[in-house]
Amino acid sequence: MYRLEEETDDDYWEVEALYDLCFAPGRTALSSYRLRDGVDKVAELCLTLRDGDPGSEAPGVLAAVIRYWPVRVAGQRVLLLGPVAVHPTRQGEGLGALLLRESLAEAVRLGWERVLLVGDAPYYRRFGFARLEGVEMPPPTNPDRVLGLALRPGAWDGVRGRVEKSG
Repeated sequence: MYRLEEETDDDYWEVEALYDLCFAPGRTALSSYRLRDGVDKVAELCLTLRDGDPGSEAPGVLAAVIRYWPVRVAGQRVLLLGPVAVHPTRQGEGLGALLLRESLAEAVRLGWERVLLVGDAPYYRRFGFARLEGVEMPPPTNPDRVLGLALRPGAWDGVRGRVEKSG
């Protein structure tokens, strides 16, 4: 059994430790991190998934996390998804997919129209993500890994340009 909750300030170090475990050293040197520096994350969409019964006082073991950040492309508001991480002992259980589906549904409810990520197209395609033409992440990002999802039909139509910090 798992508990899905919004990430809190108290979760910060545990979440960072999970990201360190799941990603290569130097992850914060990636171009997407430059877009996050000094920008508040979209707190309502940053979720944790923990072992344990809902309503339990015990915090439970952190199994998976997801974060989102606001960015702009051609002056349009965009959600930058990531990172999403699942503890190595929990991978293959569908926890990443659960976090993606839940957070994207909440993003729609909150009025967001488009999502951007840098990732593996074969994995994210099943959630509706596709390669974005004409949307440029800061170098040295591989353009084949720049993916987008329209949360409203046509939301990416005509949105082209460099991804910039929101603030």
